[in-house]
Amino acid sequence: MDNLTGRLLVAVPREEQDVADDDLFDRSVVLLLNHSSEGAHGIVLNRPLEAVVDAVLPGWQEHVTDPDHLFQGGPLGLDSALGLVSMPGDGESLGLKRLFRGVGLVDLDAPPSVVLPEIAALRIYAGHSGWGPGQLETEIREGHWFVVDAEAADAFSESPLRLWEDVLRRVGGVAAWSITFPDDPTMN
Repeated sequence: MDNLTGRLLVAVPREEQDVADDDLFDRSVVLLLNHSSEGAHGIVLNRPLEAVVDAVLPGWQEHVTDPDHLFQGGPLGLDSALGLVSMPGDGESLGLKRLFRGVGLVDLDAPPSVVLPEIAALRIYAGHSGWGPGQLETEIREGHWFVVDAEAADAFSESPLRLWEDVLRRVGGVAAWSITFPDDPTMN
């Protein structure tokens, strides 16, 4: 399988009976930050939490992109935070690491004043998502994910709760049709 770094995984809808109450991946959009033969990791883009950023990272609240809440990036490492940034230009800067195209990570231990002049958007995620070797490829083959090209605005959508529908609508075809899939098909 091709390297999927920088692409989106968009969850294929499932029947309500097949989804656990705490299933973070139900109707999720995941940005893959890294994909290799050793596995993959990414962050769920459309799960804002009620918590404000200052509750876990004082000093960053006023700098995050709206909606200005902490997001749940996945079920793993919930005691850690990742700062995803939009980085215009093509250079590297102190406290920032470019991952692909205009997307990078910010060192959240750096003073905001050092990194802010170099970024266009910032979102803070608690935790991340991860797959072991071959696990993601199996999930894709089994039809759990649509693999979609990411657009720059996806990671910093002002309407993250609508991101799943927005991305599928943009893709068109079977993916767009799946938006109409009801939680309980027997009620159709």
